[in-house]
Amino acid sequence: MFGGRLSGWELIIILVVLLLLFGARKLPDLARSIGASAKEFRKGIEEGVDEESSDAPSDASTDSEA
Repeated sequence: MFGGRLSGWELIIILVVLLLLFGARKLPDLARSIGASAKEFRKGIEEGVDEESSDAPSDASTDSEA
């Protein structure tokens, strides 16, 4: 039914529904907050990857000492 991709009409309908639900004044604020949340999420993912890569060599050296 949903084939994985949205056609042009489906996107227009979704945008109209969002406009009706949130109003024209709140949509830019909503988009801004979603963008900021996505940015923080990506930053957290990158920090987690950096911590894992820096933890891996130190864990190996402590295991050989014990």
